[in-house]
Formats: sequence, structure tokens, C-alpha cells
Amino acid sequence: MKTKKIIKMKTVKNMKKSLLLLVLIGSSAIITSCGGNQSKKNTEEKTKVVATAEPKIVNERVTYTSGNDTLIGYLYYDQNSNEKKPGIIVVHEWWGNDSYAQARAKMLAELGYTALAADMYGQGKILDNPKDAQENAGVIYTNSDLLKARMTAAYQALINSNRAANDHIAAIGYCFGGTVVLNAAAMGVPLETVVSFHGGLAGFKASPAIKNTQVLICNGGADQFVSEDDIKNFKNEMNRENAPFVFKEYEGATHAFTNPESTEAGEKFNMPIAYNETADKDSWQDMKDFFKKHFPVK
Repeated sequence: MKTKKIIKMKTVKNMKKSLLLLVLIGSSAIITSCGGNQSKKNTEEKTKVVATAEPKIVNERVTYTSGNDTLIGYLYYDQNSNEKKPGIIVVHEWWGNDSYAQARAKMLAELGYTALAADMYGQGKILDNPKDAQENAGVIYTNSDLLKARMTAAYQALINSNRAANDHIAAIGYCFGGTVVLNAAAMGVPLETVVSFHGGLAGFKASPAIKNTQVLICNGGADQFVSEDDIKNFKNEMNRENAPFVFKEYEGATHAFTNPESTEAGEKFNMPIAYNETADKDSWQDMKDFFKKHFPVK
């Protein structure tokens, strides 16, 4: 009887040891497994943080030249990216390279582009009245060589920034700037796309060179500075060269419809210009859709 009892007690002790060993092995496996998953999770989270880093849009004042003229532009780009992005030249209204043109350049940088708010007047000149604005704009309008030279200088300044892809440059412009970018393309400045927001069309002449540029015209349906004859002439000129273009018209929108300050300026100087929020948003979306098709960020 005693022998049986001793054997039984040893069996129980051995079972307890086996159970304890199993518990220890299991715990070790769980700890190892959790540690591995946690390490993997940390790695994934770090990778995710790097991959989804928020863009940091910065701007630099850029001084460049065209002949003997000093020009002052503002370059906007994502500081968190080392990639050369498609570049866009932004040409100002007849008021000069002011905060409005710069704000649009920033908006383009937020879309993933590198954008240069370019100076067409020289010395970063900003004007505060229609008389001086018309005089300075007239200098560019009446001198096609000067227009091309200053747009080419802006093109080169954008490339020299080392933030824009050399072979992917476009341009957008507002009012005076819309006229400038359209004519620059017709003069052979190598722009992949141009977008003109409420730009003038009077006397436009197409050329074989403009066939290399995708053109979007965003025109106010109530713009008193753009006549039906101007529109007809533009379309005829483009069709004569078999040049690609899209013409958008926004019902009820006057000249300068994208600029929130245009209503106040129109009242102050008795000009038929005013901001139109709907047309502003619609035309910006039309531009984005146009770029998605013809000038995407890769």
C-alpha cells in the first residue's frame, strides 16, 4: 500500500512539473509572438508616417533677369518633397505680381505642382490704379518680343529653381495674364498647357507652334471686355491651325470674376468687374480636371 501511495505522489508531482513547463513554454511563445507583432506594427506605423507626411508649402522670393530688366517672382513648392514636380508659371492681372497672383501659385503648390508667380512688369512693380495698370500692361501688349522674352525668362527661372521638371512646364494667367500666357504659347514658348482666366482675346493670332499646347479658356459670359467677335476670332484662329482648345463660359460672370477683391475695385474705379464665387469655383475645378487629363502630377 505504501509503495502504491509513493508512486501515486510521484506521478502527481511529475504531472505538476509538466503542466508548469507547458505554461512557461506557452507564456514564452505568447511573449515572443506579441513582441514580434508589436515590432512589425511599429515598423508599419513608422512607414505610414513617412508615406503620409503632410506637404509643407513654402515660398521663396526669386530674382531673375530678362535682358537688362530685373524681375521679381515668388516660387511655391512642397519642402517635404525632393521630387521635381511639373511646373506652372502664374501670370498676374494688370495690377502686377501682387498677393492675389501669389495666392494662386500657393494653391497650385498645394495640388502638388511647383509654381512661380512671375513678374511681367519688372522690379516686382504693383499698381493701385487703372491708369498706371493700363500703361504698364500696354507696354507688354504692344511688344510681342518683350512678352516672349519675359515669359521665357520666367520659364527658365522655374527650371533653374531645381524644383520643377525641365520638360513639364505649363502656365495660367488672370485677365492681363490670361492674354499673356495664351500669346506666349502662340509665340512658341514651350508650354504643355495654358489656362486663361477671364483673359482678353482681342486680335489673337494663332500659329503652328500653338498646336503643341493644350489650351483652356475660362471666360465670363457677361465679360464686357471680351466681345463675341473676339471669341469668334479666337476659335477661328485655333481651328485654322487645328490647334487643341477647350472654351468654357460661365453664365453671368463679368471680367475678373475669380478675384474676391474685384467687386470693390470695380465700384471704386467704375469698372464692369466683379467677383463671382460660383464661376470662380467652377473654373478652378475645370482647370483641375483639365490638368488631370493633360498635365497631371505624377
